[in-house]
Amino acid sequence: MRYFEEMVTNGEWDEVEKYLSGFTKVDDNRYSMKIFFEIRKQKYLEALDKRDRAKAVEILVKDLKVFAAFNEELFKEITQLLTLENFRDNEQLSKYGDTKSARGIMLGELKKLIEANPLFRDKLQFPTLKNSRLRTLINQSLNWQHQLCKSPRSNPDIKTLFVDHSCGQPNGARAPSPVTNSLMGGVPKSGGFPSITGHGPFQPAPAALPSSLAGWMANPSASAGPLGLAPNNTENLSGVQSLIHCTFSFNFYGFLGANLLLLLCIFTAAAILKHPRTPPTNNSAIDYQTADSEHVLKRPRPFGLSDEVNLPINIMPIAYTSQNHGQNSYSSDDLPKNPVMALNQGSAVKSMDFHPVQQILLLVGTNMGEVMVWELGSRERIAWKNFKVWDLNARSRALQASLANDYTASVNRVAWSPDGTLFGVAYSKHIMHVYSYHGGDDIRNHLEMDAHNGNVNDLAFAYPNKQLVVVTCGDDRTIRVWDAIVGTRLFNFLGHDAPVYSVCPHHKENIQFIFSTATDGKIKAWLYDNAGSRVDYNAPGHSSTTMAYSADGTRLFSCGTNKEGESHLVEWNESEGAVKRTYNGLAKRSGGVVKFDTTKNRFLAAGDDFMIKFWDMDNNNLLTTIDAEGGLPASPCIRFNKEGTLLAVSTNDNSIKILANSDGIRLLRTVESRTFDASRAASAAVAKAPAIGTFPPANATVGTSIDNQAAPAAPMVGMNSDNRSLVDVKPKIQDESIEKSRIWKLTEINEPSQCRSLRLPDSLTAMRVSRLIFTNSGVAILALASNAVHKLWKWQRNDRNLTGKATASVPPQLWQPSSGILMTNDISDTNPEDAVPCFALSKNDSYVMSASGGKISLFNMMTFKTMTTFMAPPPAATFLAFHPQDNNIIAIGMEDSSIQIYNVRVDEVKTKLKGHQKRITGLAFSHSLNVLVSSGADSQLCVWSTDAWEKQASKFLQIPPGRVASSLADTRVQFHLDQIHLLAVHETQIAIFEAPKLECLKQWFPREASGPITHATYSCDSQSIYVSFEDGSVGVLTASTLRLRCRINSTAYLPPNPSLRVYPLVIAAHPSEPDQFALGLTDGGIHVLEPLESEGKWGTSPPVENGAGPSTASGAAGSEQAQR
Repeated sequence: MRYFEEMVTNGEWDEVEKYLSGFTKVDDNRYSMKIFFEIRKQKYLEALDKRDRAKAVEILVKDLKVFAAFNEELFKEITQLLTLENFRDNEQLSKYGDTKSARGIMLGELKKLIEANPLFRDKLQFPTLKNSRLRTLINQSLNWQHQLCKSPRSNPDIKTLFVDHSCGQPNGARAPSPVTNSLMGGVPKSGGFPSITGHGPFQPAPAALPSSLAGWMANPSASAGPLGLAPNNTENLSGVQSLIHCTFSFNFYGFLGANLLLLLCIFTAAAILKHPRTPPTNNSAIDYQTADSEHVLKRPRPFGLSDEVNLPINIMPIAYTSQNHGQNSYSSDDLPKNPVMALNQGSAVKSMDFHPVQQILLLVGTNMGEVMVWELGSRERIAWKNFKVWDLNARSRALQASLANDYTASVNRVAWSPDGTLFGVAYSKHIMHVYSYHGGDDIRNHLEMDAHNGNVNDLAFAYPNKQLVVVTCGDDRTIRVWDAIVGTRLFNFLGHDAPVYSVCPHHKENIQFIFSTATDGKIKAWLYDNAGSRVDYNAPGHSSTTMAYSADGTRLFSCGTNKEGESHLVEWNESEGAVKRTYNGLAKRSGGVVKFDTTKNRFLAAGDDFMIKFWDMDNNNLLTTIDAEGGLPASPCIRFNKEGTLLAVSTNDNSIKILANSDGIRLLRTVESRTFDASRAASAAVAKAPAIGTFPPANATVGTSIDNQAAPAAPMVGMNSDNRSLVDVKPKIQDESIEKSRIWKLTEINEPSQCRSLRLPDSLTAMRVSRLIFTNSGVAILALASNAVHKLWKWQRNDRNLTGKATASVPPQLWQPSSGILMTNDISDTNPEDAVPCFALSKNDSYVMSASGGKISLFNMMTFKTMTTFMAPPPAATFLAFHPQDNNIIAIGMEDSSIQIYNVRVDEVKTKLKGHQKRITGLAFSHSLNVLVSSGADSQLCVWSTDAWEKQASKFLQIPPGRVASSLADTRVQFHLDQIHLLAVHETQIAIFEAPKLECLKQWFPREASGPITHATYSCDSQSIYVSFEDGSVGVLTASTLRLRCRINSTAYLPPNPSLRVYPLVIAAHPSEPDQFALGLTDGGIHVLEPLESEGKWGTSPPVENGAGPSTASGAAGSEQAQR
């Protein structure tokens, strides 16, 4: 520790991190993360203390940004320190002294963290070594080298330890092994050497792992070692693993004795690193572990599972036999061959993947860049994402140039992570997206990366070294490995001479590797290191090939099609790197690249020649074919679910057919009969799939020889984490009377017990709430009252609120800086009660721009200090919006109906837009269309180009007959997440327009009893629209259909008070919780509302009439009364 202390005290931060990296990484555990954070924070604060802003920014971006993924709020607070003249103005840092004392305090904290960190256990003191230990290890190394000699001599002449020992040509009879050489003294006898794999079993048979991989890889042992964590007992380590352990020891024990340890490591590992051959299995002098060894390797935990989950161990693979895989227990009738439904996609299917846990969920990617999740039990598309670059400015110039001409991309591959909490999407233009999936329709953006230059052709999740990664390949001839949690690139594999077509990560024992295939038919294999490929083989027919293992990971298959249309489906002999079996039956000239899949460790399936073809894995000849009742393309895309009970196949008409066996039919019927998961909200496009035919009875004969007795059903984790076996649930009998009884009803919430609501605590003067917004991080709410005062409520992270985000279950704190000042707008000579307040929050929540009839003020959100004021009235500002690509550009709507485009940095108006007749009441940017949409009290919408600031279109809202709007009624606008569809809110209606032409797609008019609409907003996922009314109620509309599904009456969140008329003036949606919103009331109160945890969402969507999708006819109107 002394050396470490000296480096910290001297502020040698790079050396400190380099030193620590020998023991741990940032994301190993919470102790490690805290250690690295404290070091980098101190480095950052020292740069700020020296007034070196450039250095501070560099540290923030390069060193501290990695922690944003774990605590976004903390990272934002750290970022805000840049805005302070002295970071000690921050209340939490007010006691920060000089650099020397701060380092001393931090060092004390680091010592505690290191001592508590389990990764440092037994590494804080130099180990106790026997006097003979070094001699023993050297003898073992030399004995090992001698065993590898082609012609071992009886008395080898070993003169140096700095080069590997090798016997010369024999000149006499063989003598005993050098273990008896008197020079080295006594050493362990026969059987005293550990397995080269160290951790796992080593099979004596030729098909054991090292020999099997040796057929593919030239140097598996040398590179495989670093992937495993070495145990503390070096006496049980192989040579490579000893090298790893000794390297750790060298780092931590300091320089004292380091030369001895390093020399020991070199002696121990040198031979193995240079001679990776498999030891002879017939050598009795070495006792290797067998497959019966108790030291089996445990499979690494999937992402998101707790430590308490017991996962099955990965037993050493054995030679495949029919008995081992239970072939007699399956017949061809177990294949899913019966069409049970069709899902209408609307665009061509490019890739599909079933959820690994909830096997009725199907992930689909299309040629239009759409990604969607289908729930097969209800035949509904419950979630979907259009192609959209989340942060175009942060992407490569190549991508920006490509999208400038054509803002479209095709999906090349979709894939779930091993536990289904993430899924990845590979696009045809440079990028890869990783989404987090939280059940139902809850899909959240997780990572966006410039994965490759050109097409990203394939992706797959893997778990090397207990770290979840995404492996991608692309047209730029590279394979890349990314950290799936934080998005950092870990490896970049070069070596292919053509675009890389597919990747197949896998592991054998503790050796993790990746197969890759290129369009020129080359197959390569890579370990997770920088030593290059270990394989260079040709795929059959030099075809574009995909590779896949059987479900148990013991058998490797590939299928591909070359430029001449010849297709090859084969099984590989891994031990030799050669084709073991070629399957017959594929068309001589395929219409496209043939897709294939495996199931039940027994069957292969391929989409070819307008049909689906099946093979038994142990038979070269075709087992059977089906055409799925026709309509298939020449080379359909196919995918089995995990249990092999369902098969998805793409069709010519841009649909997906679902095929099932008897177990699959029971699964679908059971799920259909259950109450659907309450957390699932309706999709933005509720597309109900037409059934090809009704499900047959549970005991109906399916195929040729299914017994009438239902087979035992596999346990299924349902949408409500219901793990009952399917046989425990009675299948629903589809009866017409039951179907007719399914009558949808509007959800009415009238009592406080029917929802969760919280009135925020307020010790300041309560005034009418004029504006309301959640911070972008979702941990606070900012309100602007009619008296020009801002109020900020922050939720704290604690045992009751582990995320620290806004919730109706835990009250927040009304936050004020230690100075006690308030953020109060300039009001000049105006009466703030008569003004039109407005504000806009920066993307990083660092500052807010606001006005209440006077000058526009810019406030620091941490200190509440006014940073500047500008634009004195008249005219007064009535609406503010930040440019999405540049926070220094602001669109300012004015009282005189003009819009000013203002540059804060240079303090000048770039241009002034004129087109409205009354004051501006709404502004919204679309960064994908490069337009600004404005709305005014004249009920007019205008579209302006953000390139030349020219008017492109305008349209007046159509006021419904019989209703009269007030002369200065606000019209608000907000873009859908797709940045194309536009929500327009007026006191008389809700309308959806399509930009930039402003075609009206749909309108909704409330019932007159509710009174005028006071405000409305999209939910964060744009699936719902929250609408507030003058009678105090709140309506929840399904955004895609503009149909009311839930009404929350004021009695559910307000105490009864007949003498006081209170209603919401503004409504704000949480930025990441789609079912949470907040209301700003006329009495100054602010309420946060959420559905009950048992419900999970606000009502259920009404059925789509006639099974058709939502109407998009121009001017199509729907009324609330008609829906009821």
